[in-house]
Amino acid sequence: MKTLLRVGCAPLAVAVALWLTGCASLPPQSARTTATALTDTDDTRLGRAVTPVAAQHAGQSGVCPLSRGTDSFAALMALADAAERSLDVQYYIWHGDDSGKRLAERLLAAADRGVRVRVLLDDFGSSAKDESLLALDSHPNIEVRLFNPLAIRGARLLGSLVDFSRATRRMHNKSFTADNQTTVVGGRNIGDEYFGADEALDFADLDVVAVGPVVRDVSASFDLYWNSPEAYPITAVNRQLVSPAALEKIRRQLAAMKNTADGETPLVQRLRRGELAYDWCKAWTVYDSPEKAAGLPSRERQMLGQLRPTADATKQELVVVSPYAVPGQKGLAFFRELRRRGVRIVLITNSLASTDTVPVHAGYSRYRRELLRMGVELYELKPTAALHGSEGGNASLHAKSFAFDRRVLFIGSFNFDPRSAYLNTEMGVVFESPELVGPLVESLEAKLGRTAWRVEGVSGPEHSLRLNWITEESNGAVRVTTEPDCGFWRRFMVALIGWLPVENQL
Repeated sequence: MKTLLRVGCAPLAVAVALWLTGCASLPPQSARTTATALTDTDDTRLGRAVTPVAAQHAGQSGVCPLSRGTDSFAALMALADAAERSLDVQYYIWHGDDSGKRLAERLLAAADRGVRVRVLLDDFGSSAKDESLLALDSHPNIEVRLFNPLAIRGARLLGSLVDFSRATRRMHNKSFTADNQTTVVGGRNIGDEYFGADEALDFADLDVVAVGPVVRDVSASFDLYWNSPEAYPITAVNRQLVSPAALEKIRRQLAAMKNTADGETPLVQRLRRGELAYDWCKAWTVYDSPEKAAGLPSRERQMLGQLRPTADATKQELVVVSPYAVPGQKGLAFFRELRRRGVRIVLITNSLASTDTVPVHAGYSRYRRELLRMGVELYELKPTAALHGSEGGNASLHAKSFAFDRRVLFIGSFNFDPRSAYLNTEMGVVFESPELVGPLVESLEAKLGRTAWRVEGVSGPEHSLRLNWITEESNGAVRVTTEPDCGFWRRFMVALIGWLPVENQL
């Protein structure tokens, strides 16, 4: 009887597998239209504020780092309110929490004013339901596209498993551009935890608001992704008909968020008045080709290749801030070459206590001893840190930045790990300004003794290296010999996951 059951179930299993594979195919892109950023926007409110100042700094861009989550969120809200012609929005994650709803309400209000709104979301990272996206897309001035979408819409996890080799490649880019005049780029997604509005988790992150020629670069990147074969209109992957009542329901739900305070910070007040104190300097955008999601790009089209000349020109110091740091053998070789040239390397990442992704910490922990042996200075953020505006007992590092010789700074979406290097698409802004970068690094370094654990290697028997964690507390220096501020089970999970062959997915 058991033999008969096995034989009888085999054709059924094959049939199910074939059916799932058939369901996992995406529709053709023949009906999709091409669109590009609007260029006739100098007479908009933002254009009138930016153009005269930019004319005084020919060829340079204005940049202003946004270290506080409240500033970053208020800047996005202000740009959505100020836009008169276009809003181009590209994100990996867009949560349906208070922050996500409030910003969506502003996009809808902009569309009601006649602003063209293009929203490009990673299909796996975004938690928005198709019904909500379809309702927003039904507005005549809003179009929603999904990057590298899952073909099986009703069972997303199943869809990702059926087509894993494609589904594992995600669009990690983050940008918000108003009227092709002002843009916000950086590490923050859209969600309460990125803007200091989540009591359970507060990501220490970093964005930059920019004006001038670099904005055109960001818009060119957005257009490349928007018109790429990997970007599908939501109506192509889900053909469900939407009634006018669906949009009105969304409108009523979002309208309830209007009375919430917007966090009108002094920085954003200056941004609204066109009086923000930008640092004018040489700036440019670096980004992966969207073909990376299909496994096709050449090295020249990868973001790392675009950053390499800056890295190769580094003579004295490289400061890497990355929440997820898994260097791999190529990363070790890169660091080793810099150290051979006498370059100081400082790597700041999450501690096991502050990380939100234990498997990535397991991958990182394999490399700590080798990094210390070559002279890399390691710092691991405390969960009680006050770094980039985060404070309390729920801080987790999420900023991604690279400072070269305190002269050039990259701010963007790239993590120092295999996923960012080989699987996800990434982007960021690079600017050259010793007057801005130097003080930023000095301020960060001044906090490290209190906000992070410095990892030190102590020589043990037979050339082994034991790890110590050192920090400054109110009662003086503290040294511990096990992963600080976390319990046995969290350390056990790191050891267990460390044996699994999953590094290429981290």
